Amino acid sequence: MIDVHTHCLLSEHWGCEWEANWRPVYGRPWTDVTPADYDAAMKGVTAAFVFGLRATSAGVATSNEFVARFCADTRTETVGFMALDPTDPDVLEQLADGVAKGLRGIKLYPVLAHFDPAGTAHDPFYAAAAEAGLVLLWHMGATPSPHGDLGVTNPLAVDAVARRHPGLTQIVAHLGHPWQRETMIVLRKNPRVFADVSANWARPLDGFLALVRAQEWGVTGKLLFGSDYPLWTPDEAVAGLRSLTAIRIPGLEGVRPETIERLLDEDPRELLAVR
Repeated sequence: MIDVHTHCLLSEHWGCEWEANWRPVYGRPWTDVTPADYDAAMKGVTAAFVFGLRATSAGVATSNEFVARFCADTRTETVGFMALDPTDPDVLEQLADGVAKGLRGIKLYPVLAHFDPAGTAHDPFYAAAAEAGLVLLWHMGATPSPHGDLGVTNPLAVDAVARRHPGLTQIVAHLGHPWQRETMIVLRKNPRVFADVSANWARPLDGFLALVRAQEWGVTGKLLFGSDYPLWTPDEAVAGLRSLTAIRIPGLEGVRPETIERLLDEDPRELLAVR
């Protein structure tokens, strides 16, 4: 099993954002994870993508050095991603630094960083990522934070990036919830765009409808497993996904068990060019 959505950031990386805007919704402090904690949670996972967050306008930042060190200190096979904010004046220098440290992708968080993914002003950044062979993993969709700008987080924005940079590999996190339907049409038309299913099972009706739509649109082969650890463990995510196959709505096909098991069994690293 390959988990493409895990976090290593610490409470201090959140600045005031988690305590002020997320804890009131989630009802708990952020869970600081050590490499040993991470290894225990990833037992049974073949490899995992791991990253922090960066949104300069929200005071959120995880350094490349921290992610690289975290990856080096785990026993789990990890693929480290830098967390970047394209609004930073030195973002291209940060990107080059991440590449030099062996990081293979970039986590982007437009809803908190307040940038429009579709804006052509960011094309030099996207071109540099493509030239370096990096994968972009987008947080797309909802946020509990009043600071967030929902106007820049619809997954349709990824289509604009893909049209201008068709060779750039991109992953839409969380299936773009609650805009999973829009994610399906972006996946279908763009060969290098994929989506992870992290957190979708936590809202069962949304998760059920999203995976049924993926079957109807013929894009289940472009879906990737993600746990959203430490919000949930891989074991919790697997159980939640499998539970969706038990939901029945009269007149609709359900989530096929093979849709879930393919997510859990296939290794997408070669497809994503991150081996």
